[in-house]
Amino acid sequence: MTRLFNDPAAFADEALEGFTAAHRRWVRPVTGGVVRATATPAGQVAVVIGGGSGHYPAFSGLVGRGLAHGAAVGNVFASPSARQIHSVATAAHAGGGVLLMYGNYAGDVLHFGQAAERLAADGVETRTFAVADDISSAGPEESAKRRGIAGDLPVFKAAAAAAEQGLPLEEVLRVAERAGARTRSFGIAFSGCTLPGADHPLFTVPEARMAVGLGIHGEPGIGEEALPTADEAARLLVETLLKELPEDVADPAGQRAAVILNGLGSVKYEELFVVYRRVAALLGDAGVEIVDPEVGELVTSFDMAGISLTLTWLDDRLEELWRAPADTPAYRKGALDAAEPDPDRASATAAAQDTAVPAAPVVPAASDASRGAADTVLAALDAVARVVDAHADELGRIDAVAGDGDHGIGMRRGSTAAHRAAADAHGLGAGAGTVLTRAADAWADKAGGTSGALWGTILRSLGTALGDREAPDAARVADGVTEASAAVRRLGGAEVGDKTMVDVLVPFADALAAATAEDLPLADAWDRAATTATAAAAGTADLLPRRGRARPHAEKSLGTPDAGAHSLALITRAVHGALLDHH
Repeated sequence: MTRLFNDPAAFADEALEGFTAAHRRWVRPVTGGVVRATATPAGQVAVVIGGGSGHYPAFSGLVGRGLAHGAAVGNVFASPSARQIHSVATAAHAGGGVLLMYGNYAGDVLHFGQAAERLAADGVETRTFAVADDISSAGPEESAKRRGIAGDLPVFKAAAAAAEQGLPLEEVLRVAERAGARTRSFGIAFSGCTLPGADHPLFTVPEARMAVGLGIHGEPGIGEEALPTADEAARLLVETLLKELPEDVADPAGQRAAVILNGLGSVKYEELFVVYRRVAALLGDAGVEIVDPEVGELVTSFDMAGISLTLTWLDDRLEELWRAPADTPAYRKGALDAAEPDPDRASATAAAQDTAVPAAPVVPAASDASRGAADTVLAALDAVARVVDAHADELGRIDAVAGDGDHGIGMRRGSTAAHRAAADAHGLGAGAGTVLTRAADAWADKAGGTSGALWGTILRSLGTALGDREAPDAARVADGVTEASAAVRRLGGAEVGDKTMVDVLVPFADALAAATAEDLPLADAWDRAATTATAAAAGTADLLPRRGRARPHAEKSLGTPDAGAHSLALITRAVHGALLDHH
């Protein structure tokens, strides 16, 4: 378990602060993460990576010459927000465009995609690439749905080395695609991990058993087997990966591969070496030439006791990029000439970030009617934060059945931050729309992950509908909820039946619109819609997930409601209480 922490909610921020203090030769802090402390040649493509905390050395430890130009760092096991990613990418950009790279998780896809849109609006040419190397999370026919685990490193490395060679953005992207298509990973674990402040692990493994095919966010394995010897573990990993070769590799014999035996947190280096001796022998027996192997902790999951094996099948070009030198806090290869810090660039970045944030808190002008409505909005957000806090443990337990168990933690971070930002805006005399949009940004920033992106979208849609000029009536609120429903579906791609929050949001929005069309007062219309939401959330227990981290464990979730759907239903009922109090 994680023993050394202060406030668990501050763990990621404090860890990043300590990391930057310890590694000033390589990195410097910027809002949202870190960038290189050394100069980047003008016109070079900036490779910006990122993801949640809890995986060190991924992602901040991989920033430096020969590897990433910057890393956006989210909260524990939660993707960084679009605003964090945008900030880091802006600081890292050297005029050649930006390639955003991340593991293939729903929250990362959403936030990095939003950041790419914002960068493009700024005039920065931007591309995105999601690493999807974990063969246990989807079959070959659905490889685009696979999650990214330790295969992040060789794919990041290939793209970054290509950028260092001065290649243009489209060619750097093609290198990433080539490396991603030739990278496969598979993992096993002997115990789950425990988040800071938690008193139990996200999943457990029975004595003398191991979990097979697990993720790096506390997701349980797709199966269990008897605890192996080191040689048996090596055989399982190698044979599993050799069963699935890239399309243009017919036989492993005569092929070259970059090999990573990765420790997930609690397996000691000596244990890894015992396993690797057999991995190397088995690959040699199969005729595979191993190129610059890596044995150690490259992508971790806090204190999880487990290992993963990654193979990147090399051609001449990928081998050149894999062998290229790199110098980062946690990953070094070959030799590079000494580099000087770039104080001018640091000063320019600081100035740019200063201008990106208002020097003093200001809010748009609002009518008295809208400011009055903001009182109700603030009360509703307070109710949301309180109900989430009261049910955070329950939401985590539901989420852990087939996911990673962090839904309650993320919702608590997001709702608390949203209420705080709303209170600040309200205190400055903001109208209802601004109170909601400030809350939306805070929720997305602090929660990260899929829920952060979606709840940020919900609150922003409501804020746009309410505005700051008029007193919102029931119909306007219903229109905002309807737009929120549509926006969430556009952003996340889920539909009713996928076992997500959409299974509650859509019927809730439809019921609210129907009730307001009957000219019911807002509190009464909301009451009816909240009842619909509660029933819809309960109904998700009968569904199998088709999206998100629960998808690989679909059967396990049968009989348990979706955590996001359940939290939304709780929130709709809590908001009804606030509406009654402010009727």
